[in-house]
Amino acid sequence: MADLFADLYSYALALGCALTVAVSFVIGLRIEIGDRGPAGRGVISPEWLVLPGPVLWTLLTYAALAGITTLARRLGPISVRGPEGNWWLPLPVDRRPMVLPAFLRRCVLTCAGAVAAFLPFSFLTSLERTAPQHLLASATFGAVSVLAVALAALQQLEIIHHRFTRSASAVVLLPCAVLPSLTWSSWPLILAALSAIVLISVIAPRAGQVRGAELIRGGAVAGHASASIFFMDTNEMFRVFRGNRHAVETGRAARFYARPARGPVRALFRADIVAFIRLHPSMAAPVFCLGACISVLLVDAGLPAPLQLAVITLAGCATASSVGTVPRRTALVPELDALLPVAPALVRASRTLMPSLAMALWMAFLSGILVLLGPVEPALILMGALSGVAMGAGAVRSATRPAPDWSVPPVETPFGPVPQSQFSSLLRGLDVTILALGPLLAALYFGAVNPFLIILQAIISTGVVAVVVLRPFSTR
Repeated sequence: MADLFADLYSYALALGCALTVAVSFVIGLRIEIGDRGPAGRGVISPEWLVLPGPVLWTLLTYAALAGITTLARRLGPISVRGPEGNWWLPLPVDRRPMVLPAFLRRCVLTCAGAVAAFLPFSFLTSLERTAPQHLLASATFGAVSVLAVALAALQQLEIIHHRFTRSASAVVLLPCAVLPSLTWSSWPLILAALSAIVLISVIAPRAGQVRGAELIRGGAVAGHASASIFFMDTNEMFRVFRGNRHAVETGRAARFYARPARGPVRALFRADIVAFIRLHPSMAAPVFCLGACISVLLVDAGLPAPLQLAVITLAGCATASSVGTVPRRTALVPELDALLPVAPALVRASRTLMPSLAMALWMAFLSGILVLLGPVEPALILMGALSGVAMGAGAVRSATRPAPDWSVPPVETPFGPVPQSQFSSLLRGLDVTILALGPLLAALYFGAVNPFLIILQAIISTGVVAVVVLRPFSTR
């Protein structure tokens, strides 16, 4: 009993410390934004701050709702786990009592999580609101989040063709993104709650009509994703969420692949190039990250420069992760690389080529836009391309990170026990990606491209690529 009390006290103290730090950070950032006012000093010139703040916050709300619908559709809001599917799913019984409670539970948990996540967002982006208005906006967002989950469940029923339901869901979420900003009355909350209740009441009697294959698929994906999160294996989580969602574009690079190969090295490089082109048919993630960067820079809400640089860093890390699909798949069976009649360093160089080129192009394009909007020199484009090369190598390093070692005990901190070995494994790849962005972010912050920064950027990028190519991938 004493050990249980000590554990509960330790967890409560750690949670209290974490909440205190988070609340202090949010309040401090709110005060800084309020003191700076519109057209505060940022990364770009003040005359380019043309995007109204409410427009950007509404767009971000819509992106969050679309993400909730997509994630819920991928995980399956109406699903069953493997043991349940093997036990009662083949039986001629009504499935509705089996799957409906879990679906309603997911709706409640989504609502609670959405309310908790939207409250600091509203607190930071709407300085003129009172405390009851912040709570009203958060509750409204929670209601429309439930509506987004219900739309994903409606797609599972396949009452109408899935393309039409996806388009209809995207259209329905547009007015839903505006409702949380209407805080002068409680009618937006009532409208969102009634819409969610009506849609759930339509889905609930038909919950048992979802195909068995869809129920098993959603349960398998949800179970696999929860296991990968529990074991802190982000590569496995990316594989789970990607799955077979995008069909392989076999027609792309067909002529290039049909040419005769001259030697194993050229054949290997050609195979990795073709695999990258075919497995990346969608440009949604890079374009979305680029749009998020530009939108945050153009908003007239007086965002401080460190916050804008943090957004650029997050967008760069997300884009770098999206280009690591091929290395992430080849890392599943690393023994195959040892069987190739090619030097191991050339194999790793082949894996790194296309991610580095893609990230160099993305960073050069972003840097070119920053040059047009800000006071920095065109040499920033060169720095962006060099940093992109290292970021692509960091994506390969992240895709080949070793599995977390759970035999090492956690380290006690004021925030509770921290699994040191697991966090060091998670940071593999992300560390060099952030390091590669360092000189570029410094040039943006000071508004000038110093020759020393260009040399430092070249040294860092060369070192990162050398570490990734020359150091053997760990297979543990």
